[in-house]
Amino acid sequence: MTRHTLSVLVENKPGVLARVSGLFSRRGFNIESLAVGPTEQLDISRMTIVVVVEDLPLEQVTKQLNKLINVLKIVEMDTSASVQRELMLVKVRADLSVRSQVLETVALFRAKVVDVAQDAVTIEATGTRDKLDALIRMLEPFGIRELVQSGLVALGRGSRSITDRSLRAVDRPA
Repeated sequence: MTRHTLSVLVENKPGVLARVSGLFSRRGFNIESLAVGPTEQLDISRMTIVVVVEDLPLEQVTKQLNKLINVLKIVEMDTSASVQRELMLVKVRADLSVRSQVLETVALFRAKVVDVAQDAVTIEATGTRDKLDALIRMLEPFGIRELVQSGLVALGRGSRSITDRSLRAVDRPA
């Protein structure tokens, strides 16, 4: 089983997310990460879907996805040919006795403090899953009170855009 990141352009209409995620569910695939948001074109949204699955079943699902009326384009994002990031907010216990250590850890990971309370700080960090996992490991000894992570978002490297060409083709990197 391998990890695949799909960038799916869809019409920005109600119910599209349910139809796309339902297709994965019916095939018995667990979506590891899902992020959806608008694109530079108001009538188009981009879904970034991460699944762990074999290549052949993924190809079958991709073909079925492409048959959905609201799906415009599907591209598998290769990690070496794309920029991929996640966002994390984490609230950490940080009373005065350990606050300076927490702030040093935040600086080390180029994260930022977005809220400060008397006994806690909330940290915002972006990066790869490995970077965010490492930050969590470093913050765990202080006591993590709450944590939330976004789904993965990804764009291809370079000047090309997947919206530059026809919006009814399934593209896979060479």
